[in-house]
Amino acid sequence: MDREELAAWLRLDATPGLGRMQARRLLAAFSSPQSIFGADHAALAQVVGTGLADALRQPPPGLQALLDKTCEWLDAPPQDGAARRVLTLGDSAYPAALLDIDDPPLMLYLLGRPLPGPETAAIAIVGSRNPTPQGLADAHAFAHHFSAVGMTVVSGLAQGIDGAAHAGALDGALEGGCATVAFVGTGLDRVYPSQHRALAHRIAAAGCLVSEYALGTPPLPHNFPRRNRLIAGLSLGTLVVEATQPSGSLITARVASEQGKDVFAIPGSIHSPQSRGCHALIRQGAKLVESAQDVLEELRLPSGPATAPPRAEEDADAEPDMEADDPLLEAMGFAPVGLEALVARTGMEASLLQVRLLELELDGRVARLTGGLVQRMARA
Repeated sequence: MDREELAAWLRLDATPGLGRMQARRLLAAFSSPQSIFGADHAALAQVVGTGLADALRQPPPGLQALLDKTCEWLDAPPQDGAARRVLTLGDSAYPAALLDIDDPPLMLYLLGRPLPGPETAAIAIVGSRNPTPQGLADAHAFAHHFSAVGMTVVSGLAQGIDGAAHAGALDGALEGGCATVAFVGTGLDRVYPSQHRALAHRIAAAGCLVSEYALGTPPLPHNFPRRNRLIAGLSLGTLVVEATQPSGSLITARVASEQGKDVFAIPGSIHSPQSRGCHALIRQGAKLVESAQDVLEELRLPSGPATAPPRAEEDADAEPDMEADDPLLEAMGFAPVGLEALVARTGMEASLLQVRLLELELDGRVARLTGGLVQRMARA
């Protein structure tokens, strides 16, 4: 795309008051942004009305600065193989899966590897920004499993489940391909949240960061629910790991369902607020899943050689797994529980119980939650 064509697309996308539906109507009538801006007022008014025709005749404020910034960003040398690209609705490389959604973006900014084509299955993993430790472990384990069999994991780079899903996909990635796609709610010249800066660099090197927002766009609250349609749109299905009610994850699940995609949910404790969104989805028809294999079978995808984690060879000298015989873990179950309840269940003194809980926490078998609760961690 040359500078003149890029300028026309940026101008169309930035025209005040012009929605994407009107923009697509103009593109259908005039074929290209250059033709739109070369048309006379009467011709434009016939398609979008007099007010928008007036707006189209005047370049939006800051267009030249935005064009310069975008060209500079595109021309910057790649780092760790992360290429920069801008795709438009008229580009043959525009993802076919996103063309099928109700509101495809006029422009997509990409940083990293090429997006997966129709030959590569993609699965969305979303969930709470404030998950339980078990939720984080589940998101990472499911994403690792999907990536290890050649799938692309799609999420939104948010705190919590999104970040764990991206990390799991990167940790399990096969050589080549696009391990994970992160749709973000800002321009690609910034990272939000800032805590995910290192993760974003990893995604750019082995996956792809994608935004529909122009460079310089800050993390505006309404941008994040909007990008959820893209997360669902690029994917065969959406897996919700943990979610409160209401939450952005449920928006993604609803959009996926409206798009005719499968929705999957991992059940949790009836006492955990982070499980209520998943339970609501299951009541509404989402598929309850307990393993990555459940998702692969539902989507009719090959499991591949990496679906079952390798089992260590038995060693006669190895220490036996005492978890099944640990009375404290048995008393805990898998739901969040408080210290007083554990004292009542086990008969242990509170001081001794605290010491044992600390030992289990250091061993990764127990996690501490807010409100003084603890939770047993399931083995991956």
